Amino acid sequence: MDADSTSERSEQFDMSTTMTSEERETFLAGVHVGVLSLIQEGRGPLTVPVWYAYEPGGDVQFVTERVSRKGKLLEEGRRISLCVQDEAPPYKYVSVEGPITQIEPSDAERHERALAHRYLGPEAGDRYMESATDDRDEAAMILIHMRPERWLTADYSKENVGL
Repeated sequence: MDADSTSERSEQFDMSTTMTSEERETFLAGVHVGVLSLIQEGRGPLTVPVWYAYEPGGDVQFVTERVSRKGKLLEEGRRISLCVQDEAPPYKYVSVEGPITQIEPSDAERHERALAHRYLGPEAGDRYMESATDDRDEAAMILIHMRPERWLTADYSKENVGL
């Protein structure tokens, strides 16, 4: 194969998989379990799954216990990363990084029940809330706000796979 045909063939496969601003915000607003990464002094990052809420143009929000390892690191840190993905082919992901803009007490009905309904549906979400609130002090729950500033995305359905 000569250089010209190699160049021509690579151009066929050189379609960007990067999502547009609208695509990435729509994908992030979808229901995905997020993977949150937090800096830990003297260790690798703490990386944990989270339920989150996001509306295009707004902050990413999630709830955690203030006294948990995650809660303590969030109160110490200023920037976090969150990655969400579609594990079914063709794969897609959005990774966002940004500052924590607010930490406030969580309202069980407004924040936690809304997340339970988002991820489990109304009936199972209500059952989850009944069991979860029995086991913890609601005052210990905090709502975290993160403003996405840096985005890394891929949508492999955009690849030109025809030969």
